[in-house]
Amino acid sequence: MPTVLRINGYRIGFFSADGDEPLHVQVSKGGGTAKFWLEPIALSRNLGFAKPDLNEIERLLRDHQQELLKAWHDYFR
Repeated sequence: MPTVLRINGYRIGFFSADGDEPLHVQVSKGGGTAKFWLEPIALSRNLGFAKPDLNEIERLLRDHQQELLKAWHDYFR
């Protein structure tokens, strides 16, 4: 999984085979994983994160949305 961002212990990236899906990122930390759509930012799937973690992740994704979108477009072009 290409990692785009590491922040607050979260690893944020995407799988190289995911280019045919809408723009999204995978987030992992401490055994938890989640998938978030990027336009608009919305939770797609959660395995193991508590609601406060998901709120923090969503805030981080909003703060870094442009960087994440650019990384997606650069990688899948």
